[in-house]
Amino acid sequence: MSESNRYRFFILISIVFISGYSQGMLLPLLSILLEEAGVSSSMNGLNASALYIGILFASPFIEKPVRKFGYKPAISVGLLLVAISVILIPIWQAFWFWFILRVIVGIGDNLLHFATQLWITTTTSKEKRGRNIAIYGSAFGLGFAAGPLSTILVQISLYLPFVIASGIALITWFMLIKISNEFPDPLTSGSDRVLSKYSHVLKIGWVALLPSFGYGFLEASLHGNFPVYALRAGLDVKAVSILLPAFVVGSLVFQMPLGIWSDKFGRKNVLLISMLIGWVCFSGAIFTTSVTTLFILFILAGMMVGSLFSLSITYLADLLPNSLLPTGNILAGIFFGMGSILGPYLGGLFIDWFTEGSIFYAISGMLLLLFVATAIHRSPEESPNYSTSS
Repeated sequence: MSESNRYRFFILISIVFISGYSQGMLLPLLSILLEEAGVSSSMNGLNASALYIGILFASPFIEKPVRKFGYKPAISVGLLLVAISVILIPIWQAFWFWFILRVIVGIGDNLLHFATQLWITTTTSKEKRGRNIAIYGSAFGLGFAAGPLSTILVQISLYLPFVIASGIALITWFMLIKISNEFPDPLTSGSDRVLSKYSHVLKIGWVALLPSFGYGFLEASLHGNFPVYALRAGLDVKAVSILLPAFVVGSLVFQMPLGIWSDKFGRKNVLLISMLIGWVCFSGAIFTTSVTTLFILFILAGMMVGSLFSLSITYLADLLPNSLLPTGNILAGIFFGMGSILGPYLGGLFIDWFTEGSIFYAISGMLLLLFVATAIHRSPEESPNYSTSS
């Protein structure tokens, strides 16, 4: 890897860290503030979903400008949207004001994630793709782990965590200036029709999109609903600030091994094992409110299912030709957004309906469904009639 490529990779990974940090901070911090303001758990979950509504809203519109203007402008605009929206949040503490700003943060996050994912996957060889996307996932996870810790900074000043997040985003924006712009691979003739592209990607790679949905559901439920569930179960804010990073620390520990193992043993095999063990961990969390036990379960679950999104992107890159990867990444963002919207809302309803283990019923049930769907899918190379010449 040349010096310029290493610098570009470093900057792209730093940008992903910023995105993880802003999301990891906003979800628990605003959930706690809304809970203290007396907002219902279902409405709290709806507000948490706003970020992912932004992701989902932007998804159909970002491929064309990225193809036309390149990766760098998309990342620049995304970083600015995140930085400006985050700094505005503490100015006015109102439900719908925060909802709108979270939607804008989601749009910015989608822009920068789409461009960085695509830039990395299309410039990395298949043999190293799992490793590099694992580094990408680790950077996001590290930011996501640091985000909830910033809830403690509110005791010093309400503005402090938002100023830090916005400031780091602006610093990275200036570092981006030195990178040369690049463009996605052009579409082949006849493949530029929107419905044709989307249907083709879904036909080939729907199984690789399921982990994106699952990770969105899981991530948003944990960070948007768990603080509310924990407070109602008698746990304090300090326990929440320890337990949420435990999940992310687990994912950081195993991002690289899972990525390397997926290169060696196959994405599907690694995904099945990960989802099965994750289901066991979250099923176990239903029956306990012990901070120590939850801490252990969260770390183990993070080790197994904290890499679902990066494995999803890598699996998709294996199945699709490079010309369709932009469309594939768009759909991965859409599936992630749908899971992220559904997760907090269902989690909030489960908190209202049940007492013990409420949100963990939703999470473990979702993982079980994804495991079954992935297990019954047969990729072309698993077919008895498949040959490399076909």
